[in-house]
Amino acid sequence: IVHRSEEQSALLQRLSTVAKSSAEILILGPSGVGKELYAAYIHAESPRASRPFVVVNCANLSAEMIENEIFGHARGAFTGAVTSVNGIAAAAEGGTLFLDEIDALPLPCQAKLLRFAQLREYRRLGEAYTRKSDVRLITASNCDLQERVRCGEFREDLYFRLRVVPIVISPLVDRPEDIP
Repeated sequence: IVHRSEEQSALLQRLSTVAKSSAEILILGPSGVGKELYAAYIHAESPRASRPFVVVNCANLSAEMIENEIFGHARGAFTGAVTSVNGIAAAAEGGTLFLDEIDALPLPCQAKLLRFAQLREYRRLGEAYTRKSDVRLITASNCDLQERVRCGEFREDLYFRLRVVPIVISPLVDRPEDIP
């Protein structure tokens, strides 16, 4: 992360400190500020750096596929499921799972993500038992999630669970010294 501003130096120092913990982090900022880059920085500075850093853009997944993509499915869970498939929660095991555009997650999936965030447990589609996961959860949004909560479009309990450590990235226009 190339910068000259004191604001960015202070932010990177804070991120290095926070990276040592396993607390959930919610990165907020407008499109184009590099939220994924900051999430990767946190991962690289963390004790999980040698493990996977898995990125998922929630806006790129259909509502029907999000749960399967994150948690996977068992053989026979639905028509065409001829083999069992692990989801990204398993792929990120021991590392960091970065969920970008978390605001695009449909409400039914938000409930499942809340359970995952609280207990680090999940169930693949078609399975009767839960699995444990050891992942660091970092999420990001370019929306005002508090407003989404007020409108009933985002679960309040999930919002507070994900924003244990809120990080706000200011746009480059507000940091002209970083432009060069």
